[in-house]
Amino acid sequence: MNDLLPDLVAIGSAFLGGLLARAAGLPPLVGYLITGFVLYAAGARMTPVLQEFAEIGVTLLLFSIGLKLQPRNLFMPAIWGVASVHMLLLIVVGSGFLFSLGWLGIDRFIGASGEAITLLAFALGFSSTVFAVKVLEEKGETASLYARIAIGILIVQDIAAVAFIAASTGKVPSIWAFSLLLLIPLRPWLQRLMAAAGRGELQILFGLSLALGGAWVFEQLDVKGDFGALILGALLAGHDRASGLARQLMSFKDLFLVGFFLSIGLSAPLTLDDVLVGMLLLLLIPLKTLLYFVLFLSFRLRVRTAFLATTTLANFSEFGLIVATIGVQQGLIEATWLVTIAIALSLSFILAAPLNTLAYNRYPQWRQRLLCFEHPQRIPEEADIAPGDARVIVFGMGRVGTGAYDNLSEKRGDPVLGVDVDDSVVTDHQQAGRNVIRGSATDPDFWDRIRLDTGKVGLILLALPNFHENRFAAQQLRQAGFHGNIAATAKYDEEIGPLKNAGVDAVFNLYTEAGSGFAESVCRELEPETAT
Repeated sequence: MNDLLPDLVAIGSAFLGGLLARAAGLPPLVGYLITGFVLYAAGARMTPVLQEFAEIGVTLLLFSIGLKLQPRNLFMPAIWGVASVHMLLLIVVGSGFLFSLGWLGIDRFIGASGEAITLLAFALGFSSTVFAVKVLEEKGETASLYARIAIGILIVQDIAAVAFIAASTGKVPSIWAFSLLLLIPLRPWLQRLMAAAGRGELQILFGLSLALGGAWVFEQLDVKGDFGALILGALLAGHDRASGLARQLMSFKDLFLVGFFLSIGLSAPLTLDDVLVGMLLLLLIPLKTLLYFVLFLSFRLRVRTAFLATTTLANFSEFGLIVATIGVQQGLIEATWLVTIAIALSLSFILAAPLNTLAYNRYPQWRQRLLCFEHPQRIPEEADIAPGDARVIVFGMGRVGTGAYDNLSEKRGDPVLGVDVDDSVVTDHQQAGRNVIRGSATDPDFWDRIRLDTGKVGLILLALPNFHENRFAAQQLRQAGFHGNIAATAKYDEEIGPLKNAGVDAVFNLYTEAGSGFAESVCRELEPETAT
């Protein structure tokens, strides 16, 4: 155990650093980066164990990306089009910006080669998947259109990074590398094996074995192992268990990536020059943010979708660090750039955290000023919504909403329209014959899109996941001039008053009413037996 003492100290210190970062409202990885710098200043250096942690973490990261690779989700022009054009433009414009810093006499950029500058611009063009997912989950917006577009763009960027990593080995693949094509017909067998593993520890062992074993096989054939992990993950993508496997591996991936983030700080001493240059690199963020906003609008997104997707992507990425690490290994840039980019990454998170909160909360106030930038034509996903002959609208088509829909539609014969934010949920309901459309009740622009002035809709049921969404939807309905009845679900008694103040006429307490319904159902079932 004494041999592991430096590793234990590093991991324990990383925990404290991550804890402090999270307390400050930042992703823990900021704490890991800073911990690495502190440990280096205290005399610690990179160890073989931490290096193995780092390599396994990157391999699992790419395997997880592969599990999410469903091309049909990336075919939307606002995803692949914006991601591709933005990447190319930022390489050109970013390279010009970095060259200009050399012309201004800043030492780090003077005499930098074109290859080095282009690589830096490429690395700084990525936005953070870790940060975006954290922000979207906290706001409960992961299924919204702007969130799906932002995540889609991040996946396209990840694919570009993986392509760079795969091409960076400098080796000619073995002639036996062509045998890797045999993995394609093995896909059904691998998916059946994943299904047989079920859930729990067997599923985790299956994922770890496939990711790490696959990376090893690719390495033996002189193909980048990380690329192999991504390919094997992609072979499982689309299966019902793929998303569950990704969730199961998430903790392992995050744990091993601690080694990668520590390795950045442990790679070189932190100097004042690194901090100052890192701060200069932050000037690229307004540029990349403006490019995103303009491109989103040019692809005919609503201004709210464009605005919130843009702020979600207004940062640097941990993947940029991985690309820069490859650049150091290939001798394209100096190791000091890793420290500089790590500083810029950390600072971008510190700035982006309050920016996202501010943008989300203040958009309703800024909306009228921003509408002048909106394209007069919109993509189908953001077109106006007509309820048709519906007399009842159900928001939130989960189990409660679906039960309400079926009861009103089948037993009472009322024409009903269901609304849900999740595309997969909408598709499932449509295939089941229900009249369901995609929409976000927390999107202020949604209430501009839906026509409630037809006089036909008399009842709206709010069965959204949480109290805040139900209250916001009720407020928007009343502000839009809806004079019909509104009913909503609640989980706690203290939510009933605020919902009624927001304009809800009737509140259904899920727990209380479910208990009463359960008792009544049991009594009805047992009465015949009791009578006999």
